[in-house]
Amino acid sequence: MKFIQRLLMVWAMCLCGFAVAQGYPNKPVKLIVGFPPGGGTDIIARMIAQKLSESLGQQFVVENRPGGTGMIGANAVAKSPADGYTLLMGHVNSQAIAPALAQKPLYNHRTDFATISYVGYVPNVLVVNANMNVKSIKELIALAKEQPEKLTFASPGVGSTNHLAGEMFQRATGVKLVHVPYKGSAPAISDLLAGHITMNFDAMSSVVNFIDQGKMRPLAVTTMERDRQYPQVPTLLELGLKDYSVTNWYGIVAPANTPKEIISKLNVEINRILTLPDVKTRLDELGTRTNPMLPEKFNEFMQSEIEKYQRVAKENNLTLE
Repeated sequence: MKFIQRLLMVWAMCLCGFAVAQGYPNKPVKLIVGFPPGGGTDIIARMIAQKLSESLGQQFVVENRPGGTGMIGANAVAKSPADGYTLLMGHVNSQAIAPALAQKPLYNHRTDFATISYVGYVPNVLVVNANMNVKSIKELIALAKEQPEKLTFASPGVGSTNHLAGEMFQRATGVKLVHVPYKGSAPAISDLLAGHITMNFDAMSSVVNFIDQGKMRPLAVTTMERDRQYPQVPTLLELGLKDYSVTNWYGIVAPANTPKEIISKLNVEINRILTLPDVKTRLDELGTRTNPMLPEKFNEFMQSEIEKYQRVAKENNLTLE
């Protein structure tokens, strides 16, 4: 009798979950972006939101809540009801880096979110001024060891992927560089082009035009595999830098304990959207490489990124005010 009762309870729960998924969404859904309008995160979020609105019959509305390198928007989602109506366009900064470096994190980036769909990543590439007499990573490392604390690397700020890529590079190679933080990517790129800075571990989408014009020389990509844009450029992994991988990645998450049926429905739909020809073309224009995942796989990836950047922060004594 007890077995039958338990069976009926499981059956009822399954029906309830199915009903939740079938009825979702029945009102507008907010997709929060923790960065200002017009940037890569915002552009991709709006494209996905539009496609979700078209396919699911309810408006998915992008809301920008910039600040705290993405943490303001992420905190708003972490504290929202877990009902599927407030989502976050997550970014490596808000989901892995900033909370690892923050002295007082606004949320627990390990437990406060349910992963939905990994959207993709923008490769980072180590570039130098094309006029610099350095043609390879081996030559760059040799020069840096001859001139400790003389070579510089730029970044758009402490805690950016550019910055952490440089810190990881120093620890992996034993060289000593000087970090020069800027207020954004544009001035950092300008100074590299002018020869005031030695190198930058920048997002490929930011420097691709200068590489193609012959003004910057790519020495290595920071991804696990060579990138299709520059297949002749090696990875830092294959050049001997163990466990080296740094990318600007995006993924959609929800508050923890959001019903699995809603998570699954959104995952299937977003992964389908990422395969649409017009979406793939636009993402490619933005330098974003897609890699659709199931929620569980995305969570494994995110947790590994959290562990990596917590380790980098501890090893290099890095903090954000």
